[in-house]
Amino acid sequence: MQFERVASESDFKWGVSTASYQIEGAWNADGKGRSIWDVFANTRGKIKDNSNANIACDFYHRYAHDITIMSQLGIPNFRFSISWSRILPDGIGPVNMYGIDFYNRVIDLCLELGITPWITLYHWDLPYELEKKGGWTNREIINWFGNYVEVCIKHFSDRVSNWVVLNEPMAFTGAGYFLGVHAPGRKGLSNFLAAAHHAAICQADGGRIIKSLTSHSNVGTSFSATHIQPYTQSNEDVQAAVRVDALLNRTFVEPLAGMGYPIEDFRLLQRMEQYVKDGDESRLAFDMDFVGLQTYTRDVVSSSLFIPFIRAKIVKAQNRKVERTAMNWEIYPEGIYHALKKLSKYNFKEIIVTENGAAFPDHVIDGRVIDTSRTRYLEQHIAEVLRARREGVNVNGYFVWSFTDNFEWAEGYQPRFGLVHINYATQQRTIKHSGYWYSKLVKKYASAHSLADVKSSFLDV
Repeated sequence: MQFERVASESDFKWGVSTASYQIEGAWNADGKGRSIWDVFANTRGKIKDNSNANIACDFYHRYAHDITIMSQLGIPNFRFSISWSRILPDGIGPVNMYGIDFYNRVIDLCLELGITPWITLYHWDLPYELEKKGGWTNREIINWFGNYVEVCIKHFSDRVSNWVVLNEPMAFTGAGYFLGVHAPGRKGLSNFLAAAHHAAICQADGGRIIKSLTSHSNVGTSFSATHIQPYTQSNEDVQAAVRVDALLNRTFVEPLAGMGYPIEDFRLLQRMEQYVKDGDESRLAFDMDFVGLQTYTRDVVSSSLFIPFIRAKIVKAQNRKVERTAMNWEIYPEGIYHALKKLSKYNFKEIIVTENGAAFPDHVIDGRVIDTSRTRYLEQHIAEVLRARREGVNVNGYFVWSFTDNFEWAEGYQPRFGLVHINYATQQRTIKHSGYWYSKLVKKYASAHSLADVKSSFLDV
């Protein structure tokens, strides 16, 4: 593979991503309150392997070791999230200084080792005490979230400039408040519409609050976006793909861009109006410094009269007999190119790929993890990112999901996404082949100061 010449290469950001609930463990240590995921994952039958993240990767106690590995690999940017209930155990009220101190230690070590911290404010682990009051379905969450943002900015913005307001709002509202397969396990259209509208306001309000409190901030928010294609070119399948794209990819992007909800292409979103108050339409919009794209695959969609509301279904990758990951997601590198091209049409100032990666059944053999499938996946997807950049898409960064293996939400521990393997019984860390490959790629770029000079393949990096 050739890494092509692109413009303004010196500002391209290479990094890795994680999330608090998926790695920290220490679920009730040092004054931390329960989150919705603490409750959900400790409810039997909710997680595929009946596991939980009470310990996970024990990052709370092993952060120094993990960040040191990151430094040794030469990874310059670390995106991690803050656990809301670790610093505000009840979601509101008194601040837990033990939690503040933990994140201060993480931030300070990153800076000491030359790693730039990128903080995600909300990565799905809502304080359970707020869920008992309605969680994201309660409009008061706009104030709760604003207060939480202010606490974080007060304590961390003297050393942190890069902020991601929300992680994939479509995912946590859809899976958590409509389908019920993620925390808090609620179901129903009314729950989803209320939660989605309040989250859309929070993503914009969060940006405004940060900008009002610190002048040096680089503020963004992240979206899950999957390239959608119709199964056939029949009018029914084409229209089904339009509806799915409107719901999954545009419900949060277009309000932020000042376009309102994509009601024209998915009429059901008109029912959002019952939760919209005077002034909300303008409040949904905010001029972010960047937006994060999080994408892994493509979805092929067919029409289905038997699926309520959306009247469409995703044709599974295994049924289409295509190459796929351990999550049964199709490996389709061109999907990230199409997702970037589409997102660029909204004219956001900058796009950063804040998550991209793949799960495969990794094994430690003689102290090594030879995960060639993941390495090939990363190589092919990075090539498509740089292809989009070469064609004028303002994409200026790429963060691998994830740095270490972790608790993969309702899937439990079986899917492994990490560049670093975790033995959950012993907490032993083993850098995978993909981790060394990514390290060499990033180091080559750092020494060359130009992506044009990085000409490498999966075989020789």
